[in-house]
Amino acid sequence: MPKPSVYDILNKKRRGEALTDFEITAVVTGFTWGGIPDYQMSALLMAIAIQGMTTREQAALMRAMLESGERWNLRARFDFLADKHSTGGVGDKVSLALAPWVASCGIHIAMLSGRGLGHTGGTLDKLESIPGFNAHLTRDEIERCLADVGCAITTSTEGIAPADRKLYALRDVTGTVESIPLITASIMSKKLALGPSALILDVKCGAGAFMKSEDEALELARSLLSAARGTGTTAEALVTRIDAPLGRAVGNANEVIEAMDILRGDGPEDVTTLVLALATRILVMSGRFDESSARTTLEEAVRSGRAIEHARRWIEAQGGDAEVVDHPKRLPSPSRTLEVKAARSGYVHAIDPYGVGMLAIRLGAGREKKEDSIDYAAGILFERVTGDRVAAGDTLARVQIGSREVEEADELSAKLADLIRIDNLAPERRPLIVEHLTGTPSEGRRSNEGQPGHRPRL
Repeated sequence: MPKPSVYDILNKKRRGEALTDFEITAVVTGFTWGGIPDYQMSALLMAIAIQGMTTREQAALMRAMLESGERWNLRARFDFLADKHSTGGVGDKVSLALAPWVASCGIHIAMLSGRGLGHTGGTLDKLESIPGFNAHLTRDEIERCLADVGCAITTSTEGIAPADRKLYALRDVTGTVESIPLITASIMSKKLALGPSALILDVKCGAGAFMKSEDEALELARSLLSAARGTGTTAEALVTRIDAPLGRAVGNANEVIEAMDILRGDGPEDVTTLVLALATRILVMSGRFDESSARTTLEEAVRSGRAIEHARRWIEAQGGDAEVVDHPKRLPSPSRTLEVKAARSGYVHAIDPYGVGMLAIRLGAGREKKEDSIDYAAGILFERVTGDRVAAGDTLARVQIGSREVEEADELSAKLADLIRIDNLAPERRPLIVEHLTGTPSEGRRSNEGQPGHRPRL
């Protein structure tokens, strides 16, 4: 078959026509190995962002990106291997608690995770606040961790989906990050390269998410599930709401501490509910548990101390200082703390998660530029969360100044106060978990998890 013309492909997609599998594979392969210049690929990405893709096109794009690099198929070695992906959110430390909790119940779980993106924090940045923690495992090291402690979290290697790395660098500067076909191909090409038996997806919607509405999040969730069909990986998705920071800690070291609190049964209600819901689905997907026995097993792992002990073993297996689990002062600590107080009495009606995420970046907890270093001790701790009643003068939050001084610290503290809205009336409580979707297109259900009055029994 003759090599397709890139110029013809660009015009075809610009007109809104569907590309063939051969055309998609040819253009992804050509770009990955240097045969197609950035300017032509940028034009195609923009055409895709504007015109969209059919389900078949999305599947072809994902396969081409997946096949651009190594495929590990780790489920061939382990009888069952789970993976989890979140679309990101402020205060999202779910993976840090989920991995050891699931592993403590006898289920293997591995995750290729990323760094902070925009206003959202990164799992790898949080883990690297632990002294000595190695977040750059080779395939052999991942397999060793899985064999020894049942879980591993690491960054993607150079050999996994190289097409995605090159394409994402262009998407980041061409306004095409939020395209659902491109998001789908990016996420699934990396996840499927690992070769898990099952994948649970946490697709977020709301003020702190990339997908602002429930409909947008549902569309993305369905797209991701569609991409998994026929790959040998069972996939499910929870669409979850993030209209405020998740939990009480936003940063890196402080989020590690909060994740350990979850494993002791002392974590904030919202993030504990979410971790438990995701962990329950993983156990059920393994085929060894039903919904009831999965929850019972997870709750018992916390009560018995097995979950927190597994966290110690996992951190040590990846080279980290396991003493941080019991002695959090071994983590990077703030040099000073500024209190943000309530100017009036009432109820905490809303906390702007986007604004909080951007403020945390200015404190040094995230990156404004790719080459910036992270200040692991910097962050924000909320003393009051949405729905809490407060009196004038109560402490709402604490701004943690890290190892480097921030000249505008007082200004940022004042800005944080502006991001916390206090009203006379308590806000309406909306469910944390909006919908549970399985890999079958017609299936999906509203969940009782996260409903007002629902609290996990730990």
